[in-house]
Amino acid sequence: MTMPTAPKSVTILLADDDPDDRELTREAFAESKLVNDLRFAEDGVEVFEYLDRTGKYAGPDAAPRPHLLLLDLNMPRMDGREVLARLKSDPRHADIPVIVLTTSKAEEDVLRSYRLAAASYITKPVTFESLVRVVQALGRYWFEIVELPDHDKPRTSP
Repeated sequence: MTMPTAPKSVTILLADDDPDDRELTREAFAESKLVNDLRFAEDGVEVFEYLDRTGKYAGPDAAPRPHLLLLDLNMPRMDGREVLARLKSDPRHADIPVIVLTTSKAEEDVLRSYRLAAASYITKPVTFESLVRVVQALGRYWFEIVELPDHDKPRTSP
């Protein structure tokens, strides 16, 4: 009989320009008791500074490689659509699963996100309780069921 293994800590990068949404998401993760390392970027430019470890993310521990990116579509400087297209076209980052988490319900955004290889598209819930339920479902699926790449192991060429 095998013993269950302890949940592995997962680094999640949330890209959202709204400070209230970032804080509510942090609270929803805490309420859901998920074992994780939740990091934040305020726009698409900052997402790539984080991923490329430049600017304020240049320190060795400032930007652990995310296992998952939660991406808002409507952000300044570089919006989520541009982030998704650039991320999935860059072999260094293309294997990071992206979950679009946005207020947009536009069919064109849903279609474009999936065409650009988003793993999921979720419309932001309007209540905190609904957000907690979404985070719990994300936690069950992405951290208990799905096998994510182990970013601590040396990478090999595709």
